[in-house]
Parts: sequence; C-alpha cells; structure tokens
Amino acid sequence: MRFQAICAVLFTTTLLARDHTDIIVMQNGDRITGEIKSLESGVLKIDIDYVDGAISVQWFKVAQVESKQPFIIQMEDGSVYTGALGTTPEHPTALRVAEANESVAVEKAKVVRMGETSQKFFQSLSGSINLGLVYAKGNNATQYNLGADAEYRQERWGFEGSLSSNLSANSGSSTATHNQLNLAVYRLMSRKNYFYSVFGGVLQSSAQGIDSQTSLGAGIGRYFKNTNRVRVSVLGGFVWYSARYRPSVAAIPTEQVYGAAIVTDLSVFLFKKTNLTARTIVAPAFSDPGRVFANTNVSYYLKVVSNLSWNLSFYGNWDTNPPGTFSGSDYGYSSGIAWTFGYK
Repeated sequence: MRFQAICAVLFTTTLLARDHTDIIVMQNGDRITGEIKSLESGVLKIDIDYVDGAISVQWFKVAQVESKQPFIIQMEDGSVYTGALGTTPEHPTALRVAEANESVAVEKAKVVRMGETSQKFFQSLSGSINLGLVYAKGNNATQYNLGADAEYRQERWGFEGSLSSNLSANSGSSTATHNQLNLAVYRLMSRKNYFYSVFGGVLQSSAQGIDSQTSLGAGIGRYFKNTNRVRVSVLGGFVWYSARYRPSVAAIPTEQVYGAAIVTDLSVFLFKKTNLTARTIVAPAFSDPGRVFANTNVSYYLKVVSNLSWNLSFYGNWDTNPPGTFSGSDYGYSSGIAWTFGYK
C-alpha cells in the first residue's frame, strides 16, 4: 500500500490561478471574461470569478479570443507555436499568436491543443484519479481498483505516467493482484507529427506468478491522426524486460529478454461527454525467437458532473512462452468514479 500511496500523491495537486482578464467571444455574440485554462479534445476550459469551477465551451463555437498570457498551441500538422492570443477582423477564422517580435496567424479550426505556459510545475500538470470498490457478503468477496494518470507538458516535450492497481479476493480462493506503473518521456521532432520517446514501467501479476517485471524501451513515433476528435500515434523501437517470478517447486531465476516494440495510442473524444483511450504494446523477443509480449490498457470515461466521470477500464498482459507452468495471460476489467484535474 505504501507504493500505491506514494504514486497517488505524485499524481495529485492543486493548480494555481492568475488574473481573470482573458476575453472570449462566442459566435452568437456572448462575451466571457475569465482565465483560459486549456483547449483539449475540442473543449475550451475557462475559469470565471463568480462561477464555482471551470466552465467548458465548444471550441468550434468560439469566434474570438484575446489573452496577454503566453500559450502553447499545437496544430493538426504537428506545428507548435508559443505566444499571446488574439484575432483580427480581417481574418475572423484565424487565431493570431504573438511570438516574440512577430505575429503568426493560424487556422483556428486546426488548433488541437492549447495550454498556458508556466515555469511552475503544478500549472503544467493535468491528470485523473479513479477508484472503484465492490463487496458481497454472500461469499465475502472484495474487489477494488485504483487508477491514476498524469501528464506534464511543455512546448516540444512532455512527461506522462499512469498507475493501475487491482485486487480481487473471496473466501475459498487466493487473493489475486495486478499492479502496473507506466512512465514515458517524449519530445517532438523538427519533422512535423514525428516524435521520439523513452518509456518504461513496472508490473506485478499474481495470476502470472510475476513478482516484478521491469521494462525499458525507446523509439520513434508518428501521429497519423491528430484532431479535436481523434488522436492516433504509432511508435516503433526496442524494449528490454527483466522479470522475477514467484518461487515454485524449482526456483526460477530472473529473466532478461530484449526485442522490438510496437506501441499504439488511440484517443477518441466527444465534447464534454465521453473519452476513450487505448494503449497497446506488442514486443516480439529477439533473445527468445517466437516469444511475444503484449500489454494493453483501455479506459472509457463518461462525464457525470463537473470534474467527475464514470470510468470503465480493461487491462491485459500476455506472454506466449512463460517459464515453467506459469500462466501466459492476465486480464480483467473494473469500473468506478474518476476525478480529473488540470486541462483534462
């Protein structure tokens, strides 16, 4: 539990605020004065002094924005700009970004992400925490799941991590646990929509007899789709695994395996309502030909109210040639309530 508590603390924080002087004009003429927090998944989040919590508006229904605060703007083609925001009457569909000594006009409809620039760590952090618990007296069954994810974003690089912990126990059978921590650092390349990343993680699975499996990999990826509704990326590279298995009749030494890695990320959004994310890693082993590792995590969020959502998650881990008599698979699903913070 100490491991889970430390990770949960790392993923939680309170964001600091600034002056509410940004101006947003909607296509129907409504005028809003507040603090622009972020643009993500087609949703523009705005803090207003007299409203408890941020409000969300559809980006495609925004006519004009004005802010002296520098923002990081990411476009569909992978271009990145940093500067204050504005619009001009001559180009009503464009967004003016004031960078240093020049001003750049970009197509507003092709802006997919936007966030405040800040030297303060917590102001560039966003994420979610979800928790679920089920208990049945009949067979004294207990099931809980704890999950968290966070992302720290700067102009051309970022850091992201996720934690999932699942436990299932009932009378008459042994307790099953599955714990996984994933971390990744990425940086956008000069070539549009390309990036490189270093990733790794730690996995524990009682179903597969894995006490601890550490992975470390790196590769180059590309965004094949990057809009306010869908984001798809594929990364190719190499990965190394080091696994320690639970002792059985004959002790099994720690395994060292290396191979190729194919990582796919899919995100699908629907304004204010739903959010689907899926990450899958397939790793054919070079050091053990014919052996393939695979891992996937899928999460679906349905907004309930404000920052609260109902969450349904699926996890899976496979090994086509596990040592000894250990199982080659571990998978399951869970549901619960999720709380988001930052620009998510």
